[in-house]
Amino acid sequence: MSHPGATGRSSALASLLLWSNGLLPPTQRGTFTLNGNAIFRPQDTAVLSITAVDAPVVKTSAEFDEIIGDSYGRNGLRPGMLAALAGISERRWWDEGYDFVDGAIDAGRAAIAEAGIDHERIGLVVNTSVSRSYLEPSIAVRVHHELGLATSCLNFDLTNACLGFVNGMQLAATLIDAGQIDYALIVDGEGSRVPQENTLAHLSSADATAEDILTQFATLTLGSGAAAMVLGRASAHPEGHRLVGGVSRAASHHHELCVGDFDKMSTDAQGLLVAGMSLAEDLWKDAAGEFDWSDMDRYIVHQVSRVHTSKTAEALGIDKDRIPLTFPTLGNVGPAAVAITLAKEAAALQRGDRVLMMGIGSGLNMTCLELAW
Repeated sequence: MSHPGATGRSSALASLLLWSNGLLPPTQRGTFTLNGNAIFRPQDTAVLSITAVDAPVVKTSAEFDEIIGDSYGRNGLRPGMLAALAGISERRWWDEGYDFVDGAIDAGRAAIAEAGIDHERIGLVVNTSVSRSYLEPSIAVRVHHELGLATSCLNFDLTNACLGFVNGMQLAATLIDAGQIDYALIVDGEGSRVPQENTLAHLSSADATAEDILTQFATLTLGSGAAAMVLGRASAHPEGHRLVGGVSRAASHHHELCVGDFDKMSTDAQGLLVAGMSLAEDLWKDAAGEFDWSDMDRYIVHQVSRVHTSKTAEALGIDKDRIPLTFPTLGNVGPAAVAITLAKEAAALQRGDRVLMMGIGSGLNMTCLELAW
């Protein structure tokens, strides 16, 4: 005797095989969504606060160029690429004895105070930092402890290159909408000092090649900093900034274009730019059927470089005057960058402004998330 669902499953399997070979008409092929965007629409979640902490030690690109100077000349390269090409004149490091986790904790403490809520009501804390000093335990456990959060508060790390912070927001919104938690805290602290010191030592050595300089160039664009955000139920906080919705899209066949470890980051800069723009155009085109993002009040774009920002604006038809920039003086602060930029722009936003958080993370993945300010 056959199982009642066997016929249905066999039919579905047969259809899938036909679809994969292009043998079904277009209308039937659309039944199986193997490509396109993932769409999410939070129902009752709002941003209650957003804070940023700047690392205090300023390191200029001119300083970096001076350290690498002899290697530039020996390999037929000119100094000045960081400022002229990337548009980064300086970035920051934390003081000795104070690290990126301290920054995440301070940002989190400030975000809780700004939100005006009891810290014991936070049901989730997610650390989204790329930076790590060790493999375990999670960074979130120290943040949880230092902030005196409740024993019932879920705490863990969530990493996805430069998209981690936005992914943390998505996860928090899901739990808030489900009624599992009332408030969530997303934190991120990044430290570029150690990888940049290691990279500068290597690139200034006598055996550094032109290929070394070009593939490790991206490491020198990084910066240190921290950010944090508190999210809560929109219906309980009409003063908050509601999460409207967004989309994500993967292009994981490009996962080898940018690879970082504890010491350095190796990047195919041109390949990454081309692949990233292709991903952005595909996501933007498909998203038009769900969201109209052609005329946002602000585009809070992940901060990479002058070239990346210009190419993104050009590819998507975005008004560059609506893209606030932090990379010229802070560098690329990883997943904290988009949150830091939003925090610094918040005072200039008006009630009712439409804000789009957007970024591409190594891998590649892209996410856009709309906020109703």
